[in-house]
Amino acid sequence: MSALAPGRLVDQFERGLDAPICLTWELTYACNLACVHCLSSSGRRDPHELSTAEAMAVIDELQRMQVFYVNIGGGEPTVRADFWDLLDYSVAHDVGVKFSTNGFKITPARARRLAATDYLDVQISLDGATAEVNDAVRGPGTHAAALTAMENLAEAGMRDFKMSVVCTRHNIGQLDEFKAIADRYGAQLRLTRLRPSGRGADTWDELHPRPEQQRQLYDWLVEHGDRVLTGDSFFHLSAYGDALPGLNLCGAGRVVCLIDPVGDVYACPFAIHDRFRAGNVRDRGGFAGVWRESELFLELREPQSGGACTQCSAYDSCRGGCMAAKFFTGLPLDAPDPECVKGHGETALAGLAADAAKPRPSVDHSKPVPVTLGPRPGRPDKACEEDPLHGLVLPRA
Repeated sequence: MSALAPGRLVDQFERGLDAPICLTWELTYACNLACVHCLSSSGRRDPHELSTAEAMAVIDELQRMQVFYVNIGGGEPTVRADFWDLLDYSVAHDVGVKFSTNGFKITPARARRLAATDYLDVQISLDGATAEVNDAVRGPGTHAAALTAMENLAEAGMRDFKMSVVCTRHNIGQLDEFKAIADRYGAQLRLTRLRPSGRGADTWDELHPRPEQQRQLYDWLVEHGDRVLTGDSFFHLSAYGDALPGLNLCGAGRVVCLIDPVGDVYACPFAIHDRFRAGNVRDRGGFAGVWRESELFLELREPQSGGACTQCSAYDSCRGGCMAAKFFTGLPLDAPDPECVKGHGETALAGLAADAAKPRPSVDHSKPVPVTLGPRPGRPDKACEEDPLHGLVLPRA
């Protein structure tokens, strides 16, 4: 990365860096679950996924760009038959890996292998401290599977792996219980914000925390923030008072971006929509060309208008909130965050026309099951096809 000129670090980040410091890479849209808030609408594998060779070429490029680590997700990344090979290849090429998983494939043997691998971190998803709360969102049996995976990692000697929680109105009251579960397994608790993206667009109204719960979350983070990760998810809450630990700005296209399973590059992991698509790693110039030269990213690195938010006394703290949350709730990008703690977001949402169409995700790989917050039939651990080329029909010569 290029040297930073003197000045506030946040100002340097707003103008972008030579390489992202937080790169999310969704390896596959295939998933054995159908979580109702899935930000990528995952379920079915896309037949145009990057091949093993193409994925390794991206890793080579990340090494040349001196990207320190990559956040691997999906879908469920472990269902790719080449996942473990790609993990080893990345670590061997000086690109650390943090991968998110529902835990079904973290067997005792896999846990021992992971614990013995350097430059690697694992993140287990759990969205309820109890099975009742978790399984209503993630599917029957997922709470037990996550706890089993964490037990396997702990017994293998892996410490400080992550337990990742998406905060909803149904689990905000369980924050202390989440912390206790993480402590039990020697894990670090990571809290993330629910965004109205992917299938989350259909369930956001039912799941996102109420205003009083936002305050409860903020107070809890102030008390425990030095021991809990947030991934800069909650900078909009800083308008309550003191800034929370972290960067506290929207880093989309500046220090953050997403590579999806087919190689499309988006400005933000929570904004998988053509409006925020900057290019593709298969394009001439590869990922580096997209990151450094795409019109979208160059636009995002220019000074942004904060709209009416700039007149608010809390603007320097919350920076106008989350771009993706605004976009998928139908608000303009210079509008207040829909969960603005000053109430300006509620006012802005109320001002939208009743028949106004909200943007929909550009891709949807959901399996043909209805999105519901109630119990769902079937078992979530039914094996999905692991071969990333399964179902791909090539034209005859």
